[in-house]
Amino acid sequence: MDLVLVFVAAAFAYILGSLNFAVIFSKIFAHKDVRNFGSGNAGMTNMLRVFGVLPGILTFVFDVLKGLVACYIGRYVIFEYLNANYGDKGFYIPVYGALLCGIFCMLGHVFPVFFNFKGGKAVAVSVGIFLVAHWQAITIALLVFVILLLITRIISISSLTATVTVFVVSVLIPSQSGEQWVVLLMTFIMCAIVFIKHKDNIVRLIKGEEKPIFGKGKADK
Repeated sequence: MDLVLVFVAAAFAYILGSLNFAVIFSKIFAHKDVRNFGSGNAGMTNMLRVFGVLPGILTFVFDVLKGLVACYIGRYVIFEYLNANYGDKGFYIPVYGALLCGIFCMLGHVFPVFFNFKGGKAVAVSVGIFLVAHWQAITIALLVFVILLLITRIISISSLTATVTVFVVSVLIPSQSGEQWVVLLMTFIMCAIVFIKHKDNIVRLIKGEEKPIFGKGKADK
């Protein structure tokens, strides 16, 4: 029964992650698929550039919310129950539930089952995830993101630096429960997903070709 509930938590997080709101809102507002325009990325930045501020903001808000909801249910509903009833096994620490659901929610966002497995880069989703899993890390990371964005006006470098910040803060401020190496491993997996999805941006950053947020180019989030 306990393993069934773990599977249910992971499956729910993946399905929720697969609700790609960039695609959904582009179809609602413009009857078009954002993946056919601009950079081709199903994320907030491309939505801002192609369809405007309101669709972009809504995409960000709902992507954050789906990460938050997936991890909240994983941590405070399913894994709290598992910890109360199967805690003697030592596997069902609530923070593990948040991070496990975070990984699967990000995978759903990147590879959405509803949209031909072509999704976004999971930056906004990770904000919701870490609001549940490690609020101190995401708070500091968001501050770093805003400062860098104001200085550089480049979303990708701000996002990548904030992602590194999340991991560093997770090392410096350990989780209050669970084995730290497990927490850091799952945090690293999520950070790695963001970096892998930004591989093209990283190449452009190295070449000095990455464009600012409202510039004309293929930079995206």
